[in-house]
Amino acid sequence: MQNIPSVDLRDFLSNDSGRKDKFVSEIGSAFEDIGFVALKGHFLNQQLVTELYNEIKQFFNLPLENKKKYEFPENGGQRGYVSFGKEHAKGRKEGDLKEFWHFGQYVDQNSKYAAEYPENIVVEELPRFNTVGKEAYQMLEKTGIYVLRALALHLGLNEFYFDNYAKEGNSILRPIHYPPITSEPENAIRAAAHGDINLITLLMGAQGKGLQVQNHNGDWIDAIADDDELVINVGDMLSRHTNNKLKSTIHQVVNPPRELWGTSRFSIPFFMHPVSDMSLNCLENCIDENNPKLYEDITAGDFLYERLVDLGLIKK
Repeated sequence: MQNIPSVDLRDFLSNDSGRKDKFVSEIGSAFEDIGFVALKGHFLNQQLVTELYNEIKQFFNLPLENKKKYEFPENGGQRGYVSFGKEHAKGRKEGDLKEFWHFGQYVDQNSKYAAEYPENIVVEELPRFNTVGKEAYQMLEKTGIYVLRALALHLGLNEFYFDNYAKEGNSILRPIHYPPITSEPENAIRAAAHGDINLITLLMGAQGKGLQVQNHNGDWIDAIADDDELVINVGDMLSRHTNNKLKSTIHQVVNPPRELWGTSRFSIPFFMHPVSDMSLNCLENCIDENNPKLYEDITAGDFLYERLVDLGLIKK
């Protein structure tokens, strides 16, 4: 496969069973073949997208000392600001050429997960920053729930199998700033080759070259979405849970051509995580003689902790 397929969530949301089945088949096949799709018909409107980009650009333009006020390494970088070069891909020591912010889950105080999730950090300098971030978080989460429902049907599960795992899940909205490159990077790129940790990732900001996906032949393919599309990919948690039936695909964000080094890049992934006590054990209907069990049993919370250590965000 030399490009990523495009699907339309409105097919799944329609009252036409044929269109719904078509969406389930298309997204299921894409996630088995390459692990990525471009998605139209999601719940983000253009006004919200424009306002979110405006807010995050204002935040990243703040002086470094202002941004550092919101950096809390003790929470493993799970809320607030993470400064330039702090995160690296698993197995690499070079930090990625990026800085980012984390919005986390919003739960009622009486939720069993309330004590588990850190509070979101309020940016004092930007009165609309947190309001806009929360709205975008919730629209992306809503979109992700429907995508997971389609995948549940593709896997032969109850349509609502993932709902209780994802609705209060430990999901993260991560606005990323890749600053201008000012000198020759030594073995570092904007985001080194990696697989995502979570169930699925919904990405805003793949409208220009930079994001690349590795197909089964080892070739790197540019993943470029239309203005009204999100790019969605399978994460390692879902790959484990489906015994690799749905593929978590390696991807990277490469440095631009030298003539574009002076430009910033912004992208906004939503990492959709389940609740920490979800079992990621391989589904029985994804194991057979031709597909023996590939992974050890583990919970989502334990798997996340292991990976945050790998990424350098938690120090053992």
